[in-house]
Amino acid sequence: MVNTANDKPKGTSKRGFAAMDEATQRAIASKGGQAAHQKGTAHEFDSEEARRAGQKGGEAVSRDREHMAAIGRKGGESRQSAARANAARENAASSEQSAKGGNPP
Repeated sequence: MVNTANDKPKGTSKRGFAAMDEATQRAIASKGGQAAHQKGTAHEFDSEEARRAGQKGGEAVSRDREHMAAIGRKGGESRQSAARANAARENAASSEQSAKGGNPP
């Protein structure tokens, strides 16, 4: 078979499960979860087990110093820009009040 300009490139069309609409995918996935519970092979975390798993994941992530630095930098930038926006709003409000002849001394 020869690819022409009108044909899709090979391997890009969705097939099987991926081609189904989201509602159908959810229905099938739900049946799989129900079957696992009925069979007894499903696993449910208790709160202590979930806490340990989260802690373990946090430890793994925090080993990557560059990643942690990037997270901290992004948080600092976000906090700084929020503070600047608040200050600008406060300045604008006080300027507007002064222009209207606001609080006399």
